[in-house]
Amino acid sequence: MSAVTALPGPIPGTTGHPEPVGSARVSPLDALRHTATLAWRTLVQVKHNPMELLDFSVQPLMFLLLFTYVFGGAISGSTGDYLTFALPGIIVQNTLFTTLNTGTGLNTDLTKGVFDRLRSLPIARSAPLAGRILADMTKQIWAIAMLLGLGYILGFRVQTGPLQALAACGLVVLFALAASWISVLVGMLVSEPEKVMIFGFTLIFPLTFVSNAFVQTTTMPGWLQAFVKVNPVTALADATRGLLVSGPVWTPAWHALLWAAGLAAVFAPLAVAAFKRRV
Repeated sequence: MSAVTALPGPIPGTTGHPEPVGSARVSPLDALRHTATLAWRTLVQVKHNPMELLDFSVQPLMFLLLFTYVFGGAISGSTGDYLTFALPGIIVQNTLFTTLNTGTGLNTDLTKGVFDRLRSLPIARSAPLAGRILADMTKQIWAIAMLLGLGYILGFRVQTGPLQALAACGLVVLFALAASWISVLVGMLVSEPEKVMIFGFTLIFPLTFVSNAFVQTTTMPGWLQAFVKVNPVTALADATRGLLVSGPVWTPAWHALLWAAGLAAVFAPLAVAAFKRRV
């Protein structure tokens, strides 16, 4: 007669069912710490991925030099005048283009199995997404600082004040944070990182160039001016230009903030839902 081994009962204080790995509840403080750790992981990856360094450092500087010295004289009559007008617009353009890196990075982590490994750790489920966004906003600040630094070398001067300059940077980063939810959503829906970039360029390229980021609205055909005036990029460029140089601030700034709030309200819930389905 074979012996029957009794299985141990549930451990007191538990339900008798094993907890899924990585699903342990964490405190808000731990969630912030996990987010900061994963944000740092994303930042230190730059040294292993030189192409990402190009996106946030070399590429915006090349845009500034090319636009100033190739188009500046033809558009404004002098490179100095065009630099004063165009630098705020170039900051806006570069910031919007680099929001695509958020969706691209998240999609890359998914396809390479990084999130599969993160799921096995007792961390907050929101930490991978929040860490990526936090890291990319840090890179955005770095890119803005690089553009302002090169602009200063070329002759650009902030004509308002340090507080207004900080407000301009804050407004651009806040708008980028709202716009990055579109990138996150696309990154969760497509199968390859390259498709995020294709979608982003298809959307952002016309929005940034059909605005007053690079040329005055009055120089465009009348039928095009109607779209330029309601383009959110125009509002953001006007507000940034007003805070850094001169011009109206409150009206374009409020329009930019309303657009940012609308983008976040629509795309953040959709992006989070898509993120939860994928991970």
